[in-house]
Amino acid sequence: MNVLIVDDEPLARERLSRMVGELEGYSVLEPSATNGEEALALIDSHKPDIVLLDIRMPGLDGLQVAAKLCERESPPAVVFCTTRDDFPPEVLQAGAVGYLIKPVSAEALVEALRKAERPNRVQLAALTRPAAESGSGPRSHISARTRKGIELIPLNQVVYFIADHKYVTLRHESGEVLLDEPLKALEDEFGERFVRIHRNALVARERIERLQRTPLGHFQLFLKGLNGDALIVSRRHVAGVRKMMQQL
Repeated sequence: MNVLIVDDEPLARERLSRMVGELEGYSVLEPSATNGEEALALIDSHKPDIVLLDIRMPGLDGLQVAAKLCERESPPAVVFCTTRDDFPPEVLQAGAVGYLIKPVSAEALVEALRKAERPNRVQLAALTRPAAESGSGPRSHISARTRKGIELIPLNQVVYFIADHKYVTLRHESGEVLLDEPLKALEDEFGERFVRIHRNALVARERIERLQRTPLGHFQLFLKGLNGDALIVSRRHVAGVRKMMQQL
């Protein structure tokens, strides 16, 4: 089995490379990858069987690399490497993917490699299942099924959520996706980062630019990243929005 190691820390790469190299039946691909962009390029060119993928990296992090792999017809098996502080083990377990807690022990490495299987797109995206299902805190990414497969959108790129019938539109920095999740569940999970401005709308607090009253007496909220477009604020939520803006 060919194994690609992805980690931005040289010592971590060297240690994993040495440990995998000592195991019968596994071969470490060289060079290793130091970031997400390199990882995707090496996966394309070397076609590894297993990827030992660090979650926390500059640029594309491990979850974003996983999102890209969702688009592949035959993604490699992914074993995430993380710390207990960075990503709770129970979330990784709920995602039905392999994981290793740093510092990696030889026994844990052997077990993870043996259990590694080629995950499908749903398994990779399951890392971002609602907190109520995983028993953990708020997600760092939100998954959406699109024509590309499963996309993972970093929470810090989300501008707003708007409910429309049975679906919720998620607007992010690069476009829009549809979610099959109730707006109330999103508010319960992300209430510290998003504020309700209408019965069908949540907006990112950090994206709020200004609140403006129209000549007709309506209130509009302008958000960073919407190129001048504004969202309507219902009268019942105006006072709450104003109070929250004073605290920003």
